[in-house]
Amino acid sequence: MSVVVIATISPQPEHAEEVRQAVLDTVPRVHEEPGCERYSLHQGRDGALVMVEKWESPEALATHGKADALSSLSGRLEGKLTGAPTVTVLDALPAGDAGKGAL
Repeated sequence: MSVVVIATISPQPEHAEEVRQAVLDTVPRVHEEPGCERYSLHQGRDGALVMVEKWESPEALATHGKADALSSLSGRLEGKLTGAPTVTVLDALPAGDAGKGAL
């Protein structure tokens, strides 16, 4: 069963571009991780970076959490965020059209 995750990273204003670039650099590496079905970066109007993720299984998500790409990114972001990233793991509640009602 797939796992959907929303991760929000809020950079300090003076580090916004550096944080954005660090995340952009990391995306292709995560795309190569086993079980990655979606790792899609978005930017909120408030400057927050929001990652919409979909993993093949809870095990794939757990492996991602320990992978080099994420560890390296954490180092690059140290001291440049307004606080710890927020990570929300979601359970699907499909509704309506099957193609539009779930990730």
